[in-house]
Amino acid sequence: MNTDFIEALNEIEREKGINKDVLIEAIEAALISSYKRNFNTAANVRVDINRMTGVIKVYARKTVVDEVLDSRLEISLDAAHEMNPNYHLDDIVEIEVTPRDFGRIAAQTAKQVVTQRIREAERGLIYEAYVDKEEDIITGIVQRIDQRNLYVDLGKVEAVLPLGEMMPNDKIGQGDRIKAFITKVENTTKGPQIFLSRTHPGLLKRLFELEVPEIYDGIVEIRSVAREAGYRSKIAVYSDNPDVDPVGSCVGPKGSRVQTIVNELNGEKIDIVRWSDHIEEYVANALSPSQVVEVIVMEKEKMARVIVPDHQLSLAIGIRGQNARLAAKLTGWKIDIKSNTQAIEEAWKTESSEPVEHEAGADNALQEEIE
Repeated sequence: MNTDFIEALNEIEREKGINKDVLIEAIEAALISSYKRNFNTAANVRVDINRMTGVIKVYARKTVVDEVLDSRLEISLDAAHEMNPNYHLDDIVEIEVTPRDFGRIAAQTAKQVVTQRIREAERGLIYEAYVDKEEDIITGIVQRIDQRNLYVDLGKVEAVLPLGEMMPNDKIGQGDRIKAFITKVENTTKGPQIFLSRTHPGLLKRLFELEVPEIYDGIVEIRSVAREAGYRSKIAVYSDNPDVDPVGSCVGPKGSRVQTIVNELNGEKIDIVRWSDHIEEYVANALSPSQVVEVIVMEKEKMARVIVPDHQLSLAIGIRGQNARLAAKLTGWKIDIKSNTQAIEEAWKTESSEPVEHEAGADNALQEEIE
């Protein structure tokens, strides 16, 4: 150890932001273990590194006692007085015991400690950089794929995209550049762990924020998102500026903005609807693209009964109930859809007080499918 070593620590402090004194203290602690391990001693020792010259000294620390029982840990009062007459019982005496070839051991130990601390510091910086990006969108390159995950290179760190978080229509290979949503950032003993998703509704929301300036500027607000990744999504938008059409802003000129997002999501269909604090209007909008004749709200059950034209019933429900299911997720309300004819027949049956078990069973089956 010499002044070159101290200068190297100063350089690390400037470049990596790791305090020199913290490094030296860590090296001193590691050298104590190295000394005991290499020289087979159980003595209580202290290692001191001169902050200016880099000179290392090892001191055995012994307690002043009347009768010495363990010479490795104790020293008699008479022996202590020979060194310094001011010592008293229970004082600690330090005696230099630096081995002749300790410099080689010290250099190896210091290298290991510094390397480890630099690695820990870099991991800490990476964690701090990405923990603030949780629930944000990020672009990376697929490095490798195994049976459970895709591993995405983000530059300074590798993120994990579980296969279960990929869209069913994703065709991603090694070397492909992808956008994904950061669901979680963890600081582990192996370094920062970043988990990604391509199915999370947050991905759709962030894509709109990137593509639509009015959303980024806060003029248009995304109030709710419902998504069945790879198939269809619904997004409810709102603006308190009467001069701004929130739906038109998201669609863009000739549908250019929403089409960019659709392309990123491999053709996933996206319905953009206007949010409203009037639940009747909001539910009707949420069932887009179908037309709605009437919405009857049952506040107590938090359920909306929707009547649609006969020819719009299948469109309102959607394939395997998808449109109605997404509308229910978007609004947070249960939705019971009936055609105009069904509603009229039900009203007539109710008025005539004739119980019809078949119709009730059909209604319940439809409601279960939507929910």
